[in-house]
Amino acid sequence: MSFQGKAISLSSLENDIYELKFDLQGESVNKFNSLTLTEFAEVVGLLKSKQGVKGLIVTSGKELFIAGADITEFAVLFAGSEEDLKTGNLQMNQVFNDFEDLAFPKVCAINGVALGGGLEMALACEFRVMAATAKVGLPEVKLGINPGFGGTVRLPRVIGADNAIEMVCTGNEYRADKALAYGVVDAVVAPELVRDAALAMLNDAIAGDFDYVARQEEKRSPLKLNDIERMMVFTSAKGVVIPQAGPFPAPKAALKSMEKSANLDREAAIEVEASFFVDLAKTEISSALVQLFLNSQSVEKIAKSYKSSSAPVAKAAVLGAGIMGGGIAYQSAVKGTPVVMKDINDAGIQLGLDEAKNLLAKRVNRGRMSADKMGDVLNNIHPTLNYGNFEEIDIVVEAVVENENVKKAVLAECEQHINKDAVLASNTSTISITRLAEALERPENFCGMHFFNPVHAMPLVEVIRGEKSSEETIARTVAYAVKMGKTPVVVNDCPGFFVNRVLFPYFAGFNLMVAEGADYRQVDKVMEKFGWPMGPAYLLDVVGIDTADHAGSVMANAFPDRLQFESDKQSAVDVMFKAGRFGQKNDKGFYKYELDRRGKSKKVECVDAIELVKSVGGFTKEFEADEVIARVMVPMVNEVMRCMDEGIVATAAEADMALIMGIGFPMFRGGALKYVDSIGAKAFCEMADRFAHLGALYTPTDSLRQMAASGQSFYGAGE
Repeated sequence: MSFQGKAISLSSLENDIYELKFDLQGESVNKFNSLTLTEFAEVVGLLKSKQGVKGLIVTSGKELFIAGADITEFAVLFAGSEEDLKTGNLQMNQVFNDFEDLAFPKVCAINGVALGGGLEMALACEFRVMAATAKVGLPEVKLGINPGFGGTVRLPRVIGADNAIEMVCTGNEYRADKALAYGVVDAVVAPELVRDAALAMLNDAIAGDFDYVARQEEKRSPLKLNDIERMMVFTSAKGVVIPQAGPFPAPKAALKSMEKSANLDREAAIEVEASFFVDLAKTEISSALVQLFLNSQSVEKIAKSYKSSSAPVAKAAVLGAGIMGGGIAYQSAVKGTPVVMKDINDAGIQLGLDEAKNLLAKRVNRGRMSADKMGDVLNNIHPTLNYGNFEEIDIVVEAVVENENVKKAVLAECEQHINKDAVLASNTSTISITRLAEALERPENFCGMHFFNPVHAMPLVEVIRGEKSSEETIARTVAYAVKMGKTPVVVNDCPGFFVNRVLFPYFAGFNLMVAEGADYRQVDKVMEKFGWPMGPAYLLDVVGIDTADHAGSVMANAFPDRLQFESDKQSAVDVMFKAGRFGQKNDKGFYKYELDRRGKSKKVECVDAIELVKSVGGFTKEFEADEVIARVMVPMVNEVMRCMDEGIVATAAEADMALIMGIGFPMFRGGALKYVDSIGAKAFCEMADRFAHLGALYTPTDSLRQMAASGQSFYGAGE
């Protein structure tokens, strides 16, 4: 008996032992796509019909074991009817059950990452051997669904309810030592020994040293918990899972699924899991999270295409130390690229080094880095007051004060000391890259590289193409961002670039509401409930009121038709700035900031701020939540559409990912354009038209109206 498919092979070994190998042709990883699932069902049928099989090992022909389901197929699959989706899920689960019930022992050799369906495949075996370098997990809740191939059924019966609830409801990945401690696997060995160890364990099971029948029966039976134990386990779990889940329904549903099926046998428990899986798969949140995953893959693919055409970055430099420069230097050094950090005085150098030291010390204190490694990283940061060895540098990131004349002078000076092929990049948040390039002899070697604060925590880097930036310059800058562990999105030059350009209309909508009498605290609460990590007033405090005032002026001058505040009135940001309330940086803005018992900054309502903002609009009107959402979201979406129309950002995927990574757009809404898809372009335009009297800020673009008229969306099924 043998089988050779395009995803799976089945071959005979010695002593009536067989090997089932996953090796999906044409792909770098194994995944449960429709092809793999079809072949798996065929192989299980062969194994059921074959007499005399003594045992089976399950292996992978790739570095990973199985990465999970093929998420690119989800959109089409989930678009079907609930009945069809549940029927198909139960049919596939029957294949996993048939595999599990085969009358001989099965050992899974987890040589690499086994996630989602990959771990569920392993759980259908009686025994599991894991490479010390591998990871396992059930990350489905991060896609807005619960496991669908028996994960909520088998895992609690294998490792106990407590640990299973943690693994399923967090969606985290687990290293080999934790997987062994939890009982997910039976042995951990060196990667090169995984297959041999699995064969040895299989032979021991065949010899009767391990009771595979008892293991099968345990997975077919209800959990071994009495009524009181079951109540205690799930009641205490709810106290942890529900607050942590927030607006995400999947962790709560997965917990409820496990609770409801705890005293059921396998078949009935699988039915429960399937019902929850289908309910979640049909939600807008799941649709958004699946699209978010696909978008992240698309953005990563675009970055790789740039990186593949770039010369490598072996050594970098930062101009201007301080907090931002120190953060950039830290990020470069910690990811393995030596970096020269230049400033004009020792105080600036010290500030930059202190920033890097503080970030490294936190990693050491949390056990994420050894003291020796910290020393190695610091040795990769070379402080200097001159351009002595800049001819060795591949890329220079300028991070001096946000002043056009100063930046031009610094960039022009630096250009005289670097190799003619080196790239110069400016970490500016508002100043035109094309204008900055006017000061340079080689403008083709110059572009923008906009980091978000704090550098170490924010994943996005905007790479800004000026009018004369060469493709090699863009490619090298993208490659450096990737090497730094960041996600680059390439945008074209315009005021505010992409992220800030679409953020300030959001702030403008907020300012208009406050001027009309809104209480900023109510606006914050509504938008936080909508899903933002912080409302607009709180976000302004984090950005910095002084920064927002400066950038807001730049944006208002660039787009006066929609961002120029009435000249005879003050905005909420104006009064904060004039009062010297700059937000978190000086502990007072729309809120005041105090240290809690753990020494972390927390926001507190402030009477002085309330009175100041009352002078703008008087807190005379309470807005309905739907109107608050529309008043800030419509301006943002409209500006995203303008950027798409103008080619500032190339694709919907890049636009949505930039907003999620750069300013914390609610993940479970998938980004601004996915948000439009969720309500429909027609409904969005109707919502915007309710505020047409407020002017251009609320006027949908012609392209969006055309989409509304034709029933188009930004993301078709599976896109």
